[in-house]
Amino acid sequence: MTNSHQIENITAFQLKELLDQPLPPLVLDVREAQELEICSLPTCVHIPLAHLSQALDKISDERVIVTLCHHGYRSLQAALFLKSHGFKNIFNLKGGIHAWSELIDPSMNRY
Repeated sequence: MTNSHQIENITAFQLKELLDQPLPPLVLDVREAQELEICSLPTCVHIPLAHLSQALDKISDERVIVTLCHHGYRSLQAALFLKSHGFKNIFNLKGGIHAWSELIDPSMNRY
């Protein structure tokens, strides 16, 4: 599914499949630190959305990038920002960590 800004959304199921591949995507979690304390994916790179512009050098464009937040709005902003700075192969997790906790890992804490 593609939105009007040409960032493709992927589902939690699609992300799970990608994470099971030999070369998994870079998962960029743009939530705040206190949100990560509640729940997070173990292999994510955490850069809060407000700090993304100062941390572009910490993000590799060598792999697929999947952005995520709580429900998908902030991560869409992050994906658009990355795209505007020349990053390619960027996807947004539709429904965010909330969708992941409902569909993939029901034992995960929710908020």
